Amino acid sequence: MSRYRRASAAGSSYFFTVVAYRRQPILCNEAIRNALRDAIETVRTSRPFVIDAWVLLPDHLHCVWTLPDGDADFSTRWMKIKRAVSLACRENYHRPDLVSTSKFKHRESTIWQRRFWEHHIRNENDFARHVDYIHFNPVKHGHAQNAIDWPYSTFHRYVRDGIYARDWAGSMESVVLEYD
Repeated sequence: MSRYRRASAAGSSYFFTVVAYRRQPILCNEAIRNALRDAIETVRTSRPFVIDAWVLLPDHLHCVWTLPDGDADFSTRWMKIKRAVSLACRENYHRPDLVSTSKFKHRESTIWQRRFWEHHIRNENDFARHVDYIHFNPVKHGHAQNAIDWPYSTFHRYVRDGIYARDWAGSMESVVLEYD
């Protein structure tokens, strides 16, 4: 059995990438969006966390969460969220043609890739760079001309709160973002 090293700094902020199984472009579908919203609300009642930034794209999502002091268990939160979405959407999104032997053995849905990627946010600059990356991602992937045009993002909250201007970052042609 594989043992994956995960960051474990309690009370910290983390950047996540979660991907649809075989990059199916299904995550922006209304049923999955609603199930994801409900799952997050349910999980947050028993295992609180703050969603600092979020973007939902057709085949993956990125987000930054901050966990409560003394808590570093983001893995259980993701497991519960992904499971709830899978159960809520299984009737319409179960794909028998995508069920591998491994997926069958582990009783996994055909909505999510098995794992996720996380990055422990090191400081304020790292936080800001990851939030910018999240909000520019729909433009980077060609889903929108400008960040403001993508509906499934916390970018709109950042504009409302005066953190970003509506025309922040311009368009793909006018900006180059550097990330390490």
